[in-house]
Amino acid sequence: MLVIGSGAAGLTLALQLASHARVAVMAKSSLNEGSTNYAQGGIAAVLDAADSFDSHVQDTLDAGGGLCDPAVVRFVAQNAPEAIRRLADYGVEFTRDTDHGGADYHLTREGGHSHRRIVHAADATGRAVETTLERQVRAADIALFEHHIAVDLIRASTGYRRCIGAYALDRRDGRVKTFRARVVVLASGGFSKVYLYTSNPDGSTGDGVAMAWRAGCRVANMEFCQFHPTCLYHPQAKSFLITEAVRGEGGRLLLPNGQRFMDKFDPRGELAPRDIVARAIDHEMKRLGIDCVYLDISHKPAEFIRAHFPTVYSECLKFGHDMTTGPIPVVPAAHYSCGGVMTNMKGQTDLHGLYAIGEVSFTGLHGANRMASNSLLECLVFGAAAAADILATLPAISQPAAPPPWDESWVTDSDEEVVVSHNWDELRRSMWDYVGIVRSTKRLERAKRRIALLSSEISEYYRSFRVTNDLIELRNLTVTAGLIVASALERRESRGLHYTIDFPEPDAVAAPQNTILTPEGFAGARVR
Repeated sequence: MLVIGSGAAGLTLALQLASHARVAVMAKSSLNEGSTNYAQGGIAAVLDAADSFDSHVQDTLDAGGGLCDPAVVRFVAQNAPEAIRRLADYGVEFTRDTDHGGADYHLTREGGHSHRRIVHAADATGRAVETTLERQVRAADIALFEHHIAVDLIRASTGYRRCIGAYALDRRDGRVKTFRARVVVLASGGFSKVYLYTSNPDGSTGDGVAMAWRAGCRVANMEFCQFHPTCLYHPQAKSFLITEAVRGEGGRLLLPNGQRFMDKFDPRGELAPRDIVARAIDHEMKRLGIDCVYLDISHKPAEFIRAHFPTVYSECLKFGHDMTTGPIPVVPAAHYSCGGVMTNMKGQTDLHGLYAIGEVSFTGLHGANRMASNSLLECLVFGAAAAADILATLPAISQPAAPPPWDESWVTDSDEEVVVSHNWDELRRSMWDYVGIVRSTKRLERAKRRIALLSSEISEYYRSFRVTNDLIELRNLTVTAGLIVASALERRESRGLHYTIDFPEPDAVAAPQNTILTPEGFAGARVR
């Protein structure tokens, strides 16, 4: 079986299958270069006697704006403690509560949570998880294909709708290889790189969503793109994320004059869900014509700050900001994709033999807005759930016939690479300007027209020249951008992460609905 992606979701699944089947893991870059490695905050799990599954479920439902699937939310919450135990068994060294002897995990609190339930490894939880899983995978009997980017999924030419493998470009020699597999798992992450400013690594280009869409799978809730409220504002920082836990431990958002402002927007202040905080910051920046706002936790002891946020502290120092002595400048940036490829609770998609897990998928967990620290949790829980289903069904899955090899006999090397770079830049700027934190029908229609033109240009380019990494990612980003805009135009209300000035309130008449797009005719349909 083939796993496309090497973050928490893909590696969790691969490890659970390695002793039962031949497993290959494909990574666009090195094995650890994905969004998981950059996750700072932690993993939500009920581990305190004062907390409860019901509370975790209710907090998630409240953050999700009426669109979470309650059964999925409960499934994830109830499986969270087991996911933490599994990681600890692998060797992840979570931060302990030294005030109580260090026997229990130190739990912090983040926006939207009513209890302290965030398990973390200082402020670099993702790195701890990713490096531990990577170490386990490299020691297991798993074939690793690093520096390979999937081009497209391969469907069976006869019989029922089935995925039988993928074509992938070896980035080291520029050759496209054919991978045949009884089962293919998309664990390729999200699509926040579609925006000009993002906290995500360069590989978050919507590859899995675009490939699944081209293969005939439905996608859902693509309009809900989460903007993290607090990324470091500095021209060389490349949107370094300032973890939500800084606000969870008492960090205050300030205007340039030192005035707090979040209480004007929500009684929870800085601990309101991310969509509310991001919109509040965006509003104040536009109202005052300022480039950023400020996050201040310097009222806490310096020793406390350095102990709890060593990564953030050291990174800010590199750019001239000492968070122990004063506020640091922050801005929102695209951070997480709540929509994706539709799956059931086993990770199965519309295509036989194709699973999707992690940020690439739409499970019903996040609804209209993901609650902090539920993302790594989703990866871990659904990675395990998909692995269990694959193990149960694998004996009945036949080896597919060899797919046709990649044919590039009619294409040539490009002498117009500038087209790719220009289109890449134009697409991301258009998405930032017209499909960002605050939207309007006019802006969305403008983006739709521009994306359609870019898509036509890129399709012609794709047909004429040999594929490159940049071309593959641009092609996928353009597909993803079109899906985001189509979904946003479908939703004639404001809900969660989707805010439009033309419909500024939630629909008070109709029940909350998911936005589901189907590839046939590219028609959108809003269904419950």
